Amino acid sequence: MGDLLQFLVTGLTVGSIYAIVALGFVTIYSVTKVINLAQGEFVMLGGLMMFTFVSAGLPYWLSFFATLLVVMVIGWLMEATIIRRAKSADAISLIILTIGAAIFIRGVASMIWGKDSVSVPPFTSNEPMSVAGASITPQSVWVMMIMLFVVGLLYVLVDRTILGKAFQACSVNPKAARLMGISPKKMSSLSFTLSAGLGAIAGLAIAPIMFPAYDMGIMLGIKGFSAAILGGLGSAPGAVLGGIVIGLLESFGAGYISSGLKDAIAFTAILVILLVRPSGILGEKSVGKGGL
Repeated sequence: MGDLLQFLVTGLTVGSIYAIVALGFVTIYSVTKVINLAQGEFVMLGGLMMFTFVSAGLPYWLSFFATLLVVMVIGWLMEATIIRRAKSADAISLIILTIGAAIFIRGVASMIWGKDSVSVPPFTSNEPMSVAGASITPQSVWVMMIMLFVVGLLYVLVDRTILGKAFQACSVNPKAARLMGISPKKMSSLSFTLSAGLGAIAGLAIAPIMFPAYDMGIMLGIKGFSAAILGGLGSAPGAVLGGIVIGLLESFGAGYISSGLKDAIAFTAILVILLVRPSGILGEKSVGKGGL
């Protein structure tokens, strides 16, 4: 029972990170129909920026918000300088552009922070708690709480604010939204900025557990994108569900079969699920009601 609970907590912790990353993919895709394969790099920047600010002597809470602000600005710049200028390009070209942006960000990060991983202190004391034979760290609890907070915040933003209504309008019909005085360009910028913020939050949450490095965004981006596809690209609840499912598959696969095969087990299960249900667990939906 102790092992079962341990694997469950580990799966929920890792799955929560995948869910936040997947929400970043969904946020951009729902409005712009662009698949941003640089999303994992926002996660990496969140962890490394936090390390930089904390090492510089800034208070922990100030480092948290400074990191969030800087990464969101980078997301806005990416949309303004790359995506907006190539908006008329086909979907494949836009995907290649985001891959190029990811490689560029990764290269700059390797020059600034080097290729060694860094250590970021946890939010609070990280003394493990023993529950029914399982060892649970407070940071794992923080990760799951942050995921729930992010989901709730997105729901309020999209379904309960005027800005969210404009967001939904551009998702459903950009031309009609423009006729109603809503700027799809501004909503596109908002989606990238918000997505970068989600990536930064994931990086901040996982930094004390998974030591940040310049290349950590590659696998996190793949897992987050897989979670978005598994849940149904465009569906926010699906992204959360997909992330949790992948996290649990990895954890139980590593615990009961082989840690060396955890990725293979997770991706094999994803392939099987998608063969049975190609549209994902919940199917593709637009952001907004039914999407969050």
